[in-house]
Amino acid sequence: MEEIRRKNKAWINILLFGLTVVSAFFVGITWSLSFKYGDAVNQDFPFGLGERFFKDPEIISLSVLYSAVLITILLGHELGHYLTCRRYRIDATLPYFIPAPTLIGTLGAFIKIKSPITRKQQLFDIGAAGPLAGFVLALPALFIGLSLSKVVPALPKDESLVFGEPLLLKIITGLLFKNIPPGADILLHPVAFAGWVGILVTAFNLFPVGQLDGGHIFFALVGRKAVHLAKIFLGVFVVMGVFFWVGWFVWALLILLLGLKHPPVFDEHVPLSPGRKAVGVLIVVIFILSFIPDPVRGLNLFGLLRQFGL
Repeated sequence: MEEIRRKNKAWINILLFGLTVVSAFFVGITWSLSFKYGDAVNQDFPFGLGERFFKDPEIISLSVLYSAVLITILLGHELGHYLTCRRYRIDATLPYFIPAPTLIGTLGAFIKIKSPITRKQQLFDIGAAGPLAGFVLALPALFIGLSLSKVVPALPKDESLVFGEPLLLKIITGLLFKNIPPGADILLHPVAFAGWVGILVTAFNLFPVGQLDGGHIFFALVGRKAVHLAKIFLGVFVVMGVFFWVGWFVWALLILLLGLKHPPVFDEHVPLSPGRKAVGVLIVVIFILSFIPDPVRGLNLFGLLRQFGL
C-alpha cells in the first residue's frame, strides 16, 4: 500500500524536476550570453537581450548544456542519499527539486528520510554518499568547462558579478591557463559555471551542523561532541557575513531554525571502521577544496553599507 501511495505521488517529483530543468535553462541563457558576448563589453558592443539572441542556436545549446550539467550534479547528489537509504531499507522519498529564478536557476534539491536512522554506519554512509557523488560529477564539469573557457581583457568590475573561487578552481585554472596576461579575466563557459555551482553546493552541504550532510558525517565520527563544532561554525557564519558575503547571515538563521543538535543513534559508542574514517578524511579534503568564503564578491556587510551611503 505504501509503495502504491508513493508511486501516485511521484508526479510531484517529476513536475518539480521538469520545472527546475526549465528554470535552469532560462537562467542558463544569461550565462550563455555572458560567455559569448561578455568580452564585447569592452569594445562598445551594443549588448542587450534582444529577441535575436534567444534565436541564436549557440546560445540555446549552451543553455541546454548548463541546465543538463547542473541538474545532473544535483540529481547525482540526491540519488547518492536515496540509493544508500534503499540499500539499508530506510524509507526515503524521491528527490524534490526546487525551481527558482535565482542566479543559478534553482534552490537545489532534497530527499526526505521518513524512517529513523539508528546505526552510526548507516548515518555516515547516507550523509557521505550525496556529497561524494555530487563532487565526482562536478569535478569533470569544472575541468572540462574551464578548458572551454576563454581569457578576455579585464571586465569592468562595477558592471559585472564577480564570483569567488574555491581552491579547486584555482588549482585547475593554474593547470590550464599558465600564461594569463596581467589585467585579464577568465570568462567561464556555462559548463564551468555549472561545475562551480556543484562545488559550491557540495561545500554548503558539508558544514558539520545539525541535519546537513556534514552534520550526519561528523556526528557519526565524533558523536555528541559535534554540537560544539556546530556552535563554532555558527559564529564563523556571522563573522563571514560581515567580511565576505551577507548570505552567511541567512545560513546562520537557517541553522538556528533547524537546530544544532543531531538525533542520537543506538550504537553511538561503537567506533567507525578504519575505511569510513579514511572517507571522513577525504570528506574534509573535499570541503577544503570546495569551500568559497565569498561566493559573490563585494556583497559583504561593509560593501552593502557603502552602497547605501552608510
